[in-house]
Amino acid sequence: MSNFYLTTAIDYVNSPPHLGTAYEKVTADVIARFKRLTGHTTRFLIGNDEHSQNVYLRSEELGLEPLVYCNQMEDQFREVWKKLNISFDDFIRTTEQRHHIAVQTLVNAIYDAGDIYEAEYVGWYCVSCEAFKHEKDLKDGLCPLHQSKPDWIKERNHFFRLSKYQEPLLERYRNNPSLLEPEPRRNEIINLIEAGLDDISISRQTQKWGIPIPFDSNSVVYVWIDALVNYISGVGFGQDKTTSWKWWPANLHIIGKDITRFHSVIWPAMLISAGIPIAKQVFGHGFINFKGEKMSKTLGTVIDPLDAADKFGPDPLRLYFIREIIFGQDGEFSWERFENRYNADLANNLGNLVSRITSMAAKYCNNQIKPSSTAQGRIPSIVSQAVEEYRNAMENLALSNGALAAFHIIDTVNEYITEMEPWVLARNEHQTDTLTSVLYTSVEATRIATILLSPMMPDSCETILKRLGSRREAKKYRLDEDACWGFGPKNIQTVKGDALWPRLEKRS
Repeated sequence: MSNFYLTTAIDYVNSPPHLGTAYEKVTADVIARFKRLTGHTTRFLIGNDEHSQNVYLRSEELGLEPLVYCNQMEDQFREVWKKLNISFDDFIRTTEQRHHIAVQTLVNAIYDAGDIYEAEYVGWYCVSCEAFKHEKDLKDGLCPLHQSKPDWIKERNHFFRLSKYQEPLLERYRNNPSLLEPEPRRNEIINLIEAGLDDISISRQTQKWGIPIPFDSNSVVYVWIDALVNYISGVGFGQDKTTSWKWWPANLHIIGKDITRFHSVIWPAMLISAGIPIAKQVFGHGFINFKGEKMSKTLGTVIDPLDAADKFGPDPLRLYFIREIIFGQDGEFSWERFENRYNADLANNLGNLVSRITSMAAKYCNNQIKPSSTAQGRIPSIVSQAVEEYRNAMENLALSNGALAAFHIIDTVNEYITEMEPWVLARNEHQTDTLTSVLYTSVEATRIATILLSPMMPDSCETILKRLGSRREAKKYRLDEDACWGFGPKNIQTVKGDALWPRLEKRS
C-alpha cells in the first residue's frame, strides 16, 4: 500500500483548545485511522503555531518568556489530544529548529525565483486574525470574524508576487477540482482568484518574535507564511531530502473554512514559486456553532473538550462529531443534542446489542459460540454491501455516511434478533442448530460493524471486539482481511460485561 500524509492546521497557543479545535483533530484522526485500517502507511501531523503576535502578547501578560509560555501550552494541548485519543505521528512546533531551517530555506527559494521584492505596506491588520485586511474584507469597519476593529499600520515589508500565480492556480483548480473540497470552498476560491490577486506582505518589521527573513535580519517572516511551512518542515524539508520527498506532497490538508484562502491560494503559490509540488487535496471543514454562534475564543462561545470527554468518555464525543455533523458543513453542539445522540446510538442501540448478544451467549451456550454453516439468510449480503458503502464514503471523506453504513448493520442485527427470537429457540432442543446460527450470525455481523466504527471510537470498539471473542488489538485489523464474513475467530468465546454506555436520564 502507498504512503498517506495527512495534516491539520496548527493551533495558536494564546489559549487552550476548545471544542471547535477538537472537532478538526478528531475528524482528521478518524481519516488517519481509516487509512491505517485500509493498509496505508500513514503519517499524521498536528502541532502548534507559536510565532503569533497574540501568543507574544499573552506571554507578556503572564510575565513569561514567550518560549517558556509556549512550552507550557504544548503540555496543555497534548493533554487534550491524549484525552481525545488523537493518534498523531508527529507534533510540530514553529519554534523548533527544524521548522526555522525549513522556513528560511523556502523563503530563500522564493527569493531566488525573483518573487520577493521590498515595498511599503499601508493598510488594515487584524491582530486576532493575524491577517492583513482590505477595506472590502471589513463589515461596518470591523473584522467580520472577530467583531473588532483592525489596526491601521504602515511599515516597510517584503512582498511575494502572488499576482503572478493567478493563472497557474486557476488552471490547476479547473483541471483538477478535487484539489479543493468541498465544492462550496472550491467555488469560493475560484471566484476569489478570478477577481484578481494582489501581491502580499510576507514579513513584519515591527515584530521581533518570529523567524528572521534570511536576507533581512531586521524583519521576521509574517506568521501566516511561517505557519504554512509546518507541513513540509514536519517531514524534514531543508534537511532530509530522503524523508521529505518520501512523504511530500501531502495527500490531505484538513483545515477550517475560514483559512481556506491561505491554504488554497497563498500556500500553493509559494510552493509553485519554489519549484515544489503542491498538496494533493485541501478540505475546508465547517464550524461548530454553540447557541447559534461560531465557537470562538475571541467571542467567548467555547466549550472545553475535556468537559465533554470527562463526563461521557472520548468515544461518545468523537462519534457525535461524525454522526451529527456532515463533514464540510457547519454543525451545532448542545448538551441536549449530545445526550440524545448518546442515548440513541450508544445506550439504546450499539451498547444494548452487545449486551443482548453476550448475555444470550452466556445463558444459552456458556459463552461458547461455534461458527455455523447453516444459512444466515440476508445478513451476510447486507453486511457485504454495507462494507462497500462504508469504504466508498470514507474514501470520499463522507464521514457521517461511513458511520451510517456501520449503524445500518447494527440496526439490521437488532431487527434480526427480534425476528428470530433466540430466547424461544433455546427452549426447543430441536432448534439447537438454528440457535447456534442466530448467535453466530449476530456476533459476526456485529464484529464487522465494530471494525467499521473503530476509527471513530477506537477504545470502545476494542472493548466490544474483545467481548465478541477477539484477542487481537484493534489497530492490527485490516478492512480487506477482517471485515469479511466468516473471517472472525474460529472458536468464539464471548465475555459478558457491564453496560458500555448506561442510558442518560433527561435532566429535570
